[in-house]
Parts: sequence; structure tokens; C-alpha cells
Amino acid sequence: MLSYRHAFHAGNFADVLKHSVLHHVLNYMTEKEKGFSYIDTHSGAGMYKLQDEYAQKTGEYKQGIGKLYKAPKLTPLLADYVALIKSFNTQALALYPGSPAVAQYHARKQDSARLFELHNTDISLLEQFCDHWKQASVFQKDGYAGLVRQLPPPTRRAVVLIDPPFEIKNDYQKAVDAVIKAYKKFATGTYIIWYPIVQRHYIDTMEAAISSSQLSNVMKVELCLSPDSEQYGMTGTGLFIVNPPWQLASELESALPQLKTLLGTEQSSYTLDMLVPE
Repeated sequence: MLSYRHAFHAGNFADVLKHSVLHHVLNYMTEKEKGFSYIDTHSGAGMYKLQDEYAQKTGEYKQGIGKLYKAPKLTPLLADYVALIKSFNTQALALYPGSPAVAQYHARKQDSARLFELHNTDISLLEQFCDHWKQASVFQKDGYAGLVRQLPPPTRRAVVLIDPPFEIKNDYQKAVDAVIKAYKKFATGTYIIWYPIVQRHYIDTMEAAISSSQLSNVMKVELCLSPDSEQYGMTGTGLFIVNPPWQLASELESALPQLKTLLGTEQSSYTLDMLVPE
């Protein structure tokens, strides 16, 4: 299919949750001098212009990063995330960094990135974005299969983001299967699976597969703007995080209520659970 373009959704509430967590995880990785590998199975374009026709057509960023950009007294997790976004902008909010740009922000000379993308337009934009990033390798290949081939990394330290478009329903199962296979080769990496909440039973299936697998130390976090519905449309977003940094839970405990207040309504909700203990 490959019709999905993240440019329509860049900076929305799902990106806020996903990238604030990714930023925290990568910041934690840089606390040690030893290098790490960043592997992104569905990288997108790298950077997004919020004034282009795609972002303007949906305006989703206005209800996401747009509401946080000038918000006062943010929790540490969200304040750090907004500072990251501001580092790519001079004054007004014009650019939104995708996950490769978030990774590049943290990358040191001892760190490497392996970025996968299949979409013909986005792969060209991603290659342009990474043109001067010597430690980054860009592949127009299936990210699920590519992930397993990259493990274990030479430094034995890695952060993996699995962020498919979920254009096809089996992406829910493929994302979990990819982490389970990767974990068997490299159990100490940090793995982040992003997912949209459109129909709850797909998430229940993912959760059951994770709980019955060999995965351990798995956190689940969700931010739902509206209750689950059988109607078409994304009501919420979530992450499964394998081997999260130890401070992440306490940071999210503070950040999630604020995200609900700033981005949601009285019907909005959030959850934070340790799905599988260590």
C-alpha cells in the first residue's frame, strides 16, 4: 500500500507522547560514554514543515505540540521535550522533528543509527536529511526484517523504535513479533513499540502476545483523548516499552495528568502499567 505519509500527522498528540518518551530514553543512553545504536524500523522523512500543505490540511499539530509549545510550568519530561522542539525552531513553531531527527539531536561520534523506510517519497527526504550525518545508514528495506539483522549491536547498547503506519491490520502482530525475535538475539536493548488505538481488540491481542512471550520488564503507557469506540478514527495512542530507563515511570506519572489537561477533555484518560515485571 505505502500510501501513508506522516507529514499529515506530524506533531499531533500521539507524536507528543512518543517523542517525549524517545527523547527521555535517548538522553538516558548518553549518560554513559559508551556508544549505542539507534534502530528505527519506520523512519519517515526525518523532519516536517508544519506550514506545508500536508500538516495544514489536518492541522493535527495544533492540538498536539502547538498546545505545549508555549505552555508554562511543564513537568520535567515535557519541558525537556518542548526544549528539544524549540531547538529546531528560531521563534515560531515551524518545524517538527521526526524520530530520526530526535535521534540525531542526541547522537555523538560514538553512536550509530540504522534507519529503515519503504515509501519512495519519504526515503528520498530521509536520505537528504541524513546527508551530513556520517554515523547514520538509511535503507529502503523492510524494517521488521532489517531490525533482526542489526542485532546484537557491536557496543551491546541499543534503542529500537518500531513505529509502523498500521495501514494493514497485521502490523499490530508484526510489531510484537519483531520485538520478540529481536529480544531473543539481544535481550538488554530498549525497545519501544508505538501503536494507535482505533479498535481496542487489536491492542488486547498485542498485550496478550507480549505477556505470554519471554519478554520481561515491559511498561505500557497510553493517552486516550476519548473513550474507546467502534467508530472509525484514532481515540488514543500508546507505547509498549521493553527495558525502560528506571526514571521513566516517575516522569510519566507527573507528565500524563498534565498531558490530559493540556491536550484532552473531561472524557480523556491515561494509563501507566508495568505489564511484565523484570
